[in-house]
Amino acid sequence: MLKANDPQLKSWVEVNPQSDFPIQNIPFGIFQKKGGKAVAASRIGNEIIDLNALAQKGYFKDILPTKDFFDIETLNPLLKEKKTVWRKVRNRISELLQIDNKELQKKANHRKAIFHAPSSGKMLMPVKIGDYTDFYASKEHATNVGTMFRDPKNALLPNWLHLPVGYHGRASSIIVSGQNIVRPKGQTRPDPDKAPVFGPSKLLDFEMEMGYIMGQGKKLGNSISTKEASDYIFGLVLFNDWSARDIQKWEYVPLGPFLGKNFASSISPWIVTLDALEPFRIPAQKLEVPILPYLKEKKRRSLDIKLEVQLKAPKGKAHTICNTNFKYMYWTMEQQVAHHTVNGCNIEAGDMMASGTISGPTPDAYGSMMELSWKGTKPIKLPDGSTRKFLQDGDTLIMNGHAEKDGVRIGFGEVKSKILPAK
Repeated sequence: MLKANDPQLKSWVEVNPQSDFPIQNIPFGIFQKKGGKAVAASRIGNEIIDLNALAQKGYFKDILPTKDFFDIETLNPLLKEKKTVWRKVRNRISELLQIDNKELQKKANHRKAIFHAPSSGKMLMPVKIGDYTDFYASKEHATNVGTMFRDPKNALLPNWLHLPVGYHGRASSIIVSGQNIVRPKGQTRPDPDKAPVFGPSKLLDFEMEMGYIMGQGKKLGNSISTKEASDYIFGLVLFNDWSARDIQKWEYVPLGPFLGKNFASSISPWIVTLDALEPFRIPAQKLEVPILPYLKEKKRRSLDIKLEVQLKAPKGKAHTICNTNFKYMYWTMEQQVAHHTVNGCNIEAGDMMASGTISGPTPDAYGSMMELSWKGTKPIKLPDGSTRKFLQDGDTLIMNGHAEKDGVRIGFGEVKSKILPAK
């Protein structure tokens, strides 16, 4: 067991039992106090921990290369370090927060400089994302899409069970929770017998995904094996890959998603380390066909992370429309990393990979509006009496996720965005 994961740990900082951020979590992000500068941060309960202030006061002695290591606007410098350093930093924060540790607990003047209320500032993008790859790794989702748009008897394309399908997405339009989404415009072809038209997307959708924040990979020309992959994954975030289905449908042949995807993707601001999620490992889905050796794993493992999507109409209350789970992924994170790099592709600190839409085996676990409303044929009823086939202007999407075991709940916070009319 990793020291910081011990379910028996208690903190001298008060933490609500339903908080996403107990002492066993210790996530990482970038926090900016009102009128102040952005700094690396962590969180416990309802307290933001200024890691720069913690470092300046000498609490990371012999762990960090310099006292001003956390005087940074993104976490990329930390991501460039090895996993052993990530682990030492998290262990040290945990140690300082434990109920019997008096180092920080007894220094009121230090605590005042280090701890801040979330309302005293705002969370920023935690990393500078250099490259972003989106996978298509949920069998239930791929089957649903194939059933709706192709032959139900051959819903999966021939390659799907042999490799993790993915595409290179747009890193610059990934934004942090709280930033609103402008409805995209583009070409669509609603009538297959007529010429395409231009205008705002009418079939705006969400995709419930998990994003993986990567550490520094190997040099160009080298590969990362499934066995090594977890050493290069720093942590996970909630990920909403916004999609304009009508734009996507018209453009995607033959090269795949473009304008239907690149207008925005939203992430939660806190990165929960892969270390913190280790206690929630469970067996992954069984493979249905033999795979090539480079994708094989000695022990295929997924993560039991419960995921929820809520839709709030402009004058209504937030209403749960999806309950799914990360465990429904067919291809594991490690297999995705191994496949991504098997050709020698280099991964750099701050790169992001996303799981693809996470859909479960039952209709309430479908991870997109397209599936939930079954391409608009089964409208979703909301508490205010309205219905939705796809997302409308003024709607707000809220995603939450957490893992729970042995009395410990590890969460991600939320990723929340409102849809604004097209410009």
